[in-house]
Amino acid sequence: MGYRSVLAADQFRDRIIVVTGGGSGIGRCTAHELASLGAHVVITGRKQEKLDATAAEIREDGGSVSTAAFDIRDEEAVGAAVQSILDANGAIHGLVNNAGGQYPTPLALISKKGWEAVVANNLTGGFLMARECFNRCLKTQGGAIVNMIADMWNGMPGMGHSGAARAGMLNFTETAAIEWASSGVRVNAVAPGYIASSGMDHYDPAFARDVIPRLSKLAPMQRMGEEAEVSSAICWLLSEGAAFVTGTCIKIDGGSSLGVKAFPLSEHDRSPVYRGFHRARAPRALG
Repeated sequence: MGYRSVLAADQFRDRIIVVTGGGSGIGRCTAHELASLGAHVVITGRKQEKLDATAAEIREDGGSVSTAAFDIRDEEAVGAAVQSILDANGAIHGLVNNAGGQYPTPLALISKKGWEAVVANNLTGGFLMARECFNRCLKTQGGAIVNMIADMWNGMPGMGHSGAARAGMLNFTETAAIEWASSGVRVNAVAPGYIASSGMDHYDPAFARDVIPRLSKLAPMQRMGEEAEVSSAICWLLSEGAAFVTGTCIKIDGGSSLGVKAFPLSEHDRSPVYRGFHRARAPRALG
């Protein structure tokens, strides 16, 4: 049993697509879906062992994949990595700026070092990846970029460093969509809400125990999202079916960003779930 994508099986045949943070979570899922649709996927991250594990899964499923271990916050490393990917593959057709991370802390307790680290992870690193892919390849060839943001609408209490960075990434997405359109490059974003992803396993144990299990009740759809439900939007934005879509952001949050505080949410189980990822793993906090 392989990945059950809603897109055509050969949608990305002969396409080279880079997925940052591809060793785990949503990035791992997206890499699997792209490979199942014919792409050669280059997954990147800081830890080679995580990349190797995901690459082994993709190859076992019959997909084509390679890896590149580097830190997206390091400007020289990003330039060298992008050039190495081009040297090995001849082109880059798409970029999924998925890598990032944050930790829950109130604004008053965030240090300058912590603030800068989260902004570098969630904004600066994505900018560097997009800029290098554009300047070294996409500027003359065209292509598509999808940036990862988050449900940061109306503020992001407890994670203000990430909220600020994600809001910046949205504006970068809109700006790049305008500046790079004449080169045939589309730039879009996705904003996941509460997704049952392995990224939740990195949070403080108390936060994971006390907060994460309650998140499913915060959206009108009364559940958390699946990694495959984010990946499917990313893959569509990269596909030819989204050829006239640029500078936009798709919210994948079950309605949690709609400002429902004054309206009582009804508990229900009427929201169908798309489980396309055959290798999905629930975060430990959700059993």
